[in-house]
Amino acid sequence: MASEGVAGALAAVLGGRGLGVQSCDSEPAGEPPVPVRLRKNVCYVVLAVFLNEQDEVLLIQEAKKECRGSWYLPAGRMEPGETIVEALQREVKEEAGLHCEPVTLLSVEERGSSWIRFVFLAHPTGGILKTSKEADAESLQAGWYPRISLPTPLRAHDILHLVELAAQYRQQAGHPLVLPQELPCSLVCQRLVATFTSVQEVWVLVCTVGVPHLPITACGFTPMEQRGGIKVAVLRLLQECLSLHSLAVETKGLLGLQHLGKEHADGVCLNVLVTVAFRNPGFHDEPPKVRGENYFWWKVMEGDLQSQLRQRLQESSVVPLNR
Repeated sequence: MASEGVAGALAAVLGGRGLGVQSCDSEPAGEPPVPVRLRKNVCYVVLAVFLNEQDEVLLIQEAKKECRGSWYLPAGRMEPGETIVEALQREVKEEAGLHCEPVTLLSVEERGSSWIRFVFLAHPTGGILKTSKEADAESLQAGWYPRISLPTPLRAHDILHLVELAAQYRQQAGHPLVLPQELPCSLVCQRLVATFTSVQEVWVLVCTVGVPHLPITACGFTPMEQRGGIKVAVLRLLQECLSLHSLAVETKGLLGLQHLGKEHADGVCLNVLVTVAFRNPGFHDEPPKVRGENYFWWKVMEGDLQSQLRQRLQESSVVPLNR
């Protein structure tokens, strides 16, 4: 068992760094998953929350016919060939007139693997705020408004939660800074840091196929997987090696995000923190038994790694993954 390799991979993922995706350990039943393509079988959306020192929020006034005149956060669909950060910067420039840099990923929202929205806290680095004289097909204008008194009508009220999430993060960061890592991936998939904890120990699920590694599960596009969201892919992989009827499984959130967008590599890999626990804890000091030979529980012996994991688990110090 190459424990040093697993320890290094775990340290990289906990640190928000990426790891290459060579293959998936679990795939949807039926046809093998096909590479994803933006504007064909997946849609990624970027959204930026800006808060200034006066506790004001940057909003844009919509120009689209169906919501013309309403207000929203700068947001839009990614284009083929873009990185996630490039898409964010383009949308903010087109809609608000400003140059920007992302500070951290705030939240990831999904409606199954075919629609994912990446929400960032960002800050302006230049440009000139768009005025009504510069109205075009992208937006009518942009402006700063008090967080507690936003203009109406809003295009949708989903942004209220995101604005508050950004305000809370600025007051007390709930997770370390997380930015997308530019690594190619052909599918929408998740790398699992699946954990089991006792009073004294922490275990992580490891796949033994090839070089021992943190398991990766491909998200499917079947109607069932779309309805259930991307958590279905997590449960599918765990079902293949554990008896889930006696277990409680929870996806805590994201430790990191990987995407490239160049050379038709439109897939994303979400590095997710997952907990596995017995429904009736009792005196279970050992993780649940693994079926087959492809997986096993690796005890985290390194003190720093164990403390990092426990901190992330106890404080839910991860990027929220919402449906």
